Amino acid sequence: MITILAMYVIFGILMAVLAIPLLLDKVPPNPWYGFRVPSTLSDATLWYKANRYMARWLLLTGIITIAAAIILYFVPGLSVDSYAWWLLAIFGVPFVAMIVASFRYLRRMQK
Repeated sequence: MITILAMYVIFGILMAVLAIPLLLDKVPPNPWYGFRVPSTLSDATLWYKANRYMARWLLLTGIITIAAAIILYFVPGLSVDSYAWWLLAIFGVPFVAMIVASFRYLRRMQK
């Protein structure tokens, strides 16, 4: 179970670290890193706004993932399988919400 804990904590930290440059507008439009869709890649203003929005969700997802991994690790009687499935679900919900909310935000920004 310690391996799963380490994996999710590291993954959460990685998400948070990747969010920071996007929050600070340090990442220009590029084909590798950020909210890369045709509309954001073709409009720098839209790129920065959409990436700032998405980065807030990414940071939140990272923090939730880290907290859940640590808290659930100390739940007595939780099996390794249950621990892994709970963490996957707890990570997946805000991650999917991030994707949906980011596309909705982008659609609103384009109007």
